[in-house]
Amino acid sequence: MDYLQDCHFRYAVMKVFNSDKYCDTTVAYDTTRKATHVADSLRRAPVANIELVEPEPVSLDDLSLILDNDYFNSLTTGLPSYLASSNGIGWDDALLTSVLYSSSGVVRAVEHALDSGTNSGSLSSGLHHARFNEGSGFCTVNGLVLGARAAFASGARRVLCLDLDAHAGGGTASYIERGFDGVFEQLDVSLIPFDTYTNVKDATLIMSSSSTYIADIERALSDVTAPRSIDVILYNAGMDPHERAGGVKGVTTETLAKREELVFSWAKLHDVPVAWVLAGGYSTHMTIEELAGLHRLTAEAACF
Repeated sequence: MDYLQDCHFRYAVMKVFNSDKYCDTTVAYDTTRKATHVADSLRRAPVANIELVEPEPVSLDDLSLILDNDYFNSLTTGLPSYLASSNGIGWDDALLTSVLYSSSGVVRAVEHALDSGTNSGSLSSGLHHARFNEGSGFCTVNGLVLGARAAFASGARRVLCLDLDAHAGGGTASYIERGFDGVFEQLDVSLIPFDTYTNVKDATLIMSSSSTYIADIERALSDVTAPRSIDVILYNAGMDPHERAGGVKGVTTETLAKREELVFSWAKLHDVPVAWVLAGGYSTHMTIEELAGLHRLTAEAACF
């Protein structure tokens, strides 16, 4: 079946959650900076049907439900420093507030997608490597897990995390192994062997290459069992597969535009709403404005 067909469909107004608080920390890296640039881009050159919405932060109690006591306490106090900065980019007094807001964006996007039956998004990143007891790989707290919990609390029975970041989502897989009050699955197509894991029940990792990337994603989606029984897709829409954004040679802007069309056409075909997040993507070999342009590909594909 050709999932790249033009679906000739326009969603209603799509809520995209963002707050200046996402980036209000001195812990400076693309993960904690690019949301501002993506939001500015969407304001300067609006995408039809997108409404930027400020979320209220999740509570400390919400956060404590997915973290062990030692790691939770380190994020509130900064001590021990090795644990507070286990994300690999550091800690400051404002990092926790940033995490509470960016995590909330994921939760609100999921709730809105479920309530409206339409796509939604959050300009959140730094999620899928974080674990119950530590951060990792520029990720402090796994907001995807908070999103899944919120989905089940809202009555969902089956949630799919589609992880197309360049790196594997070992943090999310570690949570899936712990279990949920519903079926939380991960389909993970990666290009770079960081945070890889052995496939377990409900978490599948496929290592791909630039020459087979789109075909591997299409094949993986076609193998999903009973897709219409999925209540919501959590889409970790990393742009770091791009050859100039942290990825591998041969994955171009055109490749990622095709990927986004594939993902959202497949979801629409099966009547499954998508809650998407920015995920990875780095300005090491491009300007931050160019990086923001890559992330716009997700917003544009999600609207149509």
